[in-house]
Amino acid sequence: MKIVLLYNQKPTCNGEGPQAPDTYAEWDTPQTIQAVAEALGQRYEVVALDCSLAELPRLVSRLILEQPDICFNMVEGMGAPSREAQVPALLEMLGLRYTASDVLTLATTLDKARTKEILAAHLVPTADSWLVRTPSELPTLLAQNPPFPLIVKPIHEGSSKGIFERSVVGSEADLLRQVCEVTDSYGQPALVEAFLPGREFTVALLGNGAAVEVLPIVEILFDHLPKDCKHIYSYEAKWLWDVPSQPVEVFHCPAKLDPALQSEIETLCRRAYHALRCRDWARIDLRLDAAGRAHVLEINPLPGILPDPAEHSCFPLAARTAGLDYAQLINRVLDVALLRYGLLPVAETTMKPD
Repeated sequence: MKIVLLYNQKPTCNGEGPQAPDTYAEWDTPQTIQAVAEALGQRYEVVALDCSLAELPRLVSRLILEQPDICFNMVEGMGAPSREAQVPALLEMLGLRYTASDVLTLATTLDKARTKEILAAHLVPTADSWLVRTPSELPTLLAQNPPFPLIVKPIHEGSSKGIFERSVVGSEADLLRQVCEVTDSYGQPALVEAFLPGREFTVALLGNGAAVEVLPIVEILFDHLPKDCKHIYSYEAKWLWDVPSQPVEVFHCPAKLDPALQSEIETLCRRAYHALRCRDWARIDLRLDAAGRAHVLEINPLPGILPDPAEHSCFPLAARTAGLDYAQLINRVLDVALLRYGLLPVAETTMKPD
């Protein structure tokens, strides 16, 4: 069987030049790409293809030439709200199979406001929010007396892009400043959301249909971050304060939960996963409100998978806690996709660790 690994590799100039420091935050490092290729290569022939815009003409011709049995999709894209869906749309045009969610789900989950609308329609709790397309719309929002503090996010980003310590705002002046930063720097609407003050969790899920498995829940800790931090998993917390050379205890897995709260979180995650029609795998972020009730923040159907445990990547951490090493995790994702396409008998999967 031939697997084509599709990816965006972070450029070596990340964080330099005119780009914002988080421009390539969602793209993968050479180490991650190599680790995924080696994991898949334990069982199958692997061809790795870069999916940057400059490589697009070559990408199409190589896909036609290689005719893979399935593509392992890690492509985040760049710029457009549809960026995560663009390569999967190309694969569908070429009649090629691929791992992870389909075009519609990838486009929908990258729109935080649309995702929240779907969750609300399925009675999945999510924080109150307001979409602000331009700063001129702020008077309409303020007329509704939104409860400060609020948090301001770009509507079409992941990996904590555009979410900084200053994103938590406690006044009208701070709100205006942050909405202007999002609309100016990221060229997209801002999602203004009620700030939930409780504990924060992230949950990894694997599988399809009734077989979706919830891996051990990860709690995000703020005790060892700077004392004046806003207790959010901000860009600073994710990429600046917690680095392999100076690791910070940010995560606890499995999270210490009473049985009722654990069941509530797992149930909400399964409902959200199915409501957005996720496939194969996804990671879901949640936070508790002042009453201790869980709310879904967002869904990432292309979760980060840094291979080095010192880099504190949540999905591999949850997998390790469940007894899966990195290669087993990657091959589990491939297996559930092959099962979905009817290409692998259940008896041949790596569905459960020994």
